[in-house]
Amino acid sequence: MLNKRDLVYKIVASIPKGKVVTYGQIARLTGLNARVVGNYLHNSPDPKKIPCHRVVNYQGKLAANYAFGGARSQRLKLEEEGLNIIKEGKVDLEEYLWKNAGKFTQRLVKT
Repeated sequence: MLNKRDLVYKIVASIPKGKVVTYGQIARLTGLNARVVGNYLHNSPDPKKIPCHRVVNYQGKLAANYAFGGARSQRLKLEEEGLNIIKEGKVDLEEYLWKNAGKFTQRLVKT
């Protein structure tokens, strides 16, 4: 069975290109606080395999303190994946939110 930190990393590693999840979404799926999720991602052991840039806040805003190059770096990575960043450094959650994260997590927890 995965510990909570590894479960967070597995979920984030599985977010499809062109989609995002929120810290709160991951928190609900794992039973953690959203700030704890953010802390885990800030200290990610492998940002190339764990695409932390695909995690945004509940409003779709990019992380002001994105640990791997700041908000500009997060924005560029998301734009490279085809996401349109709207005013105030936000993504449109209606369009880009990964809605199947819950089903994916249920499969992870069962294995």
